[in-house]
Amino acid sequence: MNLSGYLIAKYLITAALVVGISEIASRYERIGGLLAALPLVTCLTLIWLYVEKQPSDKIAAHAWYTFWYVLPTLPMFLAFPILFQRFGFWPALGISSVATVALFFLYAHLVARFFQIHLL
Repeated sequence: MNLSGYLIAKYLITAALVVGISEIASRYERIGGLLAALPLVTCLTLIWLYVEKQPSDKIAAHAWYTFWYVLPTLPMFLAFPILFQRFGFWPALGISSVATVALFFLYAHLVARFFQIHLL
């Protein structure tokens, strides 16, 4: 498969995954939430890196950093529903996104200071 065919396939598979999950979520909230919570995009990224013959240390590093990056994003999923009921969709998404970025920078500073793991 040539490069453009590979990229088209890569985009189509990745897009189909996202669209599929959103379609399921629109009909079945719990199943959609479960699928969205699974690390499907991360697994797909690991597969793409492997298929592209990236070095094993690069693939492992991606999984390692994904773990550390996920942790500060989790509070968003608690804050968003509360903010959504109070302020509506767009303000809730904006506030929870800004709070997540702020929390990430604080978290990155603390992880670097106490565990010598540099996320920035």
